Amino acid sequence: MELLCHQQRRTTSVLWPEDVDRRLNILVRAAAAAGERTSRAELLAALVAAVEVEPEQVAALLHQYRSLPGDALTSDQDRNDLPVVRASGPRRITST
Repeated sequence: MELLCHQQRRTTSVLWPEDVDRRLNILVRAAAAAGERTSRAELLAALVAAVEVEPEQVAALLHQYRSLPGDALTSDQDRNDLPVVRASGPRRITST
């Protein structure tokens, strides 16, 4: 039996607010704090797979997101209780 997490990959581009991107990093750090080694992509896949395909529930989720104030995620930014996680993949070389 093939596991969902081992199926062929598809590259996708996500454009979203910076605070949401920072929240994803914090969620990866929270997974690391619980002993899980993961990536941003795997965590996003897990979140998408966990949502039931119920139109009313998906609509409610969208309405909830769309009504969040601009500072809704700022309290998470200084989570010193979570481990720092190095981003996987190739490193960018910056010249100074």
